[in-house]
Amino acid sequence: MEMKKGMINTEIAELLRAVAASYQLKDEKRNKFRIIAYERAADAVEHASSELKDLWDEGKLDDIPGVGKSISDHLGELFKSGKSKHFEEVMKDLPKSMFDLMMIPGVGAKRAYRLATEFNITGKNPIDALKKLAMEGKIAGLEGFGEDLEKAIISSIEEVKGREFRLLLPYAMQIANDIITWMKKSKAVLKADALGSLRRHTSTVGDVDIAVSSNDPEAVIKHFTEFPNMTRILEKGDRTASIVIPGSKQVDLMVEKPESYGSLLQHFTGSKHHNIAVREYALKKGYSVSDYGINILDKNKRRKELKKFESEEDFYKFLGMEWIPPELREGTGEVNASLKNELPDLVKLKDIKADLQIHSDFDIETSHDLGMSTMEEIVQMSNNLGYEYVAFTEHNPSHSRHTKSRIIDLLKAKKERVDEINLTVVKSVKGSFKKVFNSLEIDILPDGSLPVPEEGLSYLDFALVSVHSSFRLDRDKMTQRVLTGLNHPKVKIFAHPTARLLNEREGIELDWEKIFDFCLKNNKWIEINADPKRLDLPDFLVREAVKKGIKLTLGTDAHHKDMMNNMEFAVSVARRGWAEKNDIINTCGLIEFEKLVGM
Repeated sequence: MEMKKGMINTEIAELLRAVAASYQLKDEKRNKFRIIAYERAADAVEHASSELKDLWDEGKLDDIPGVGKSISDHLGELFKSGKSKHFEEVMKDLPKSMFDLMMIPGVGAKRAYRLATEFNITGKNPIDALKKLAMEGKIAGLEGFGEDLEKAIISSIEEVKGREFRLLLPYAMQIANDIITWMKKSKAVLKADALGSLRRHTSTVGDVDIAVSSNDPEAVIKHFTEFPNMTRILEKGDRTASIVIPGSKQVDLMVEKPESYGSLLQHFTGSKHHNIAVREYALKKGYSVSDYGINILDKNKRRKELKKFESEEDFYKFLGMEWIPPELREGTGEVNASLKNELPDLVKLKDIKADLQIHSDFDIETSHDLGMSTMEEIVQMSNNLGYEYVAFTEHNPSHSRHTKSRIIDLLKAKKERVDEINLTVVKSVKGSFKKVFNSLEIDILPDGSLPVPEEGLSYLDFALVSVHSSFRLDRDKMTQRVLTGLNHPKVKIFAHPTARLLNEREGIELDWEKIFDFCLKNNKWIEINADPKRLDLPDFLVREAVKKGIKLTLGTDAHHKDMMNNMEFAVSVARRGWAEKNDIINTCGLIEFEKLVGM
């Protein structure tokens, strides 16, 4: 399997599973615990909300539950050199094509090895080669396979070919909402909720899992498998079912009776590491937990009584815990905090009083993309959302295509337009909305300078800075670049600070200790960007910032008024980072915010 420096989490998870498969093929009994360790690590990596490379840069790779020191050391070698001698040694003498074939649902390590060796599958496209063999009917004749398995392999290959990276959170939520809306049309459905990483609001999601409370599982399963937007049924059982929807996305359903629904919801929300922490605590109290409830054990650890729970609140209360919000259930101390009644009072969407990154269609001849909605439309949308104020943060004028005087003229014209909006449009709005701020999202150039003259900056109420180019500077140079850009008195916010694009681009390398220290000493704020492809600052860095007392801002980075509805995703990242209302600048009312920006 190919290894390289810049592997993202999904690729690393595949690599770890390939190592586990190699151990399995070479000596399954002797390597039992190694196989379990690598499979567990793969699961942890796949569901991690932060890129492992970023954690390695911060020296925090060992903090991921499921990734022990040995695997962490091997991954560190991979990130440093692009290779791991240990991984190469374990996988040597096995056909490279088998690891590609293992990506096909239903084709495990042993089948993949047999197919690769029996048919001598090599080359750059082993999955295509296998599909050709299957279409020609050659797999069915292989002992232990048959026509049904051959057909299943063809279907699975088609799904793999159509598969994209993990779903971005907003898109997974839309799928779940559509399914849940459909499910609630059935009288047999009493409750329906998303499960797993989706309910925990991780930045990316694998399959979409749904739970339903019902006294009539048969009717629920029937209704689910009649979902209008379904392409095919994968599985249909007594209390579970799986379907495929357009885009080869899999949706799984679990049905539970009302009296045990809270237990199922808790168990399958996860994460695995949260559930382990809950289970270990329960065992100390003489209980064992499952998706059916909590077993009270006798002295011999045999089940004496099963306690069922209709709600999660009752489940946690029975164990002496506060109910733990799903976003916190990652096995990072939330169980102990719950037992001590020390869980944070997490920020809520209703607490947000402003959007601090929006791009209108006012043309200041930027080098980036222009907004598509007018300032008037954005003011009205802000009022509809219950905001008190908003900041217009168009990208700076292109410095390569304009003289300094032209940039100043453009920014002066924008200030005049914002003043006009405040004098006319804002005053005519009936509702909570009170003010528009004149801001700007400014590129930090590779040397740390800002491409806006001092006179142009003087027209702004405050500025955001961000990295939009030269992403591969080394850690020290990139850190100095950012600190230099943040140092200007007009700058208040470091926007989408890692510059990552989920499923597309890794974040930039920064010394976060230095960035955090600078922001704390100089009263600078760090943004959580709600753009579905960013969700940046990542949650694990949000938590570090919160611990240090650094203030955060939330911005949708909207380029159309409808994108302002994405604020809920910035809030979800803040919640996963244990942020409370007072940690977020734009939970402040207008008067307090004006003081904070020096007005």
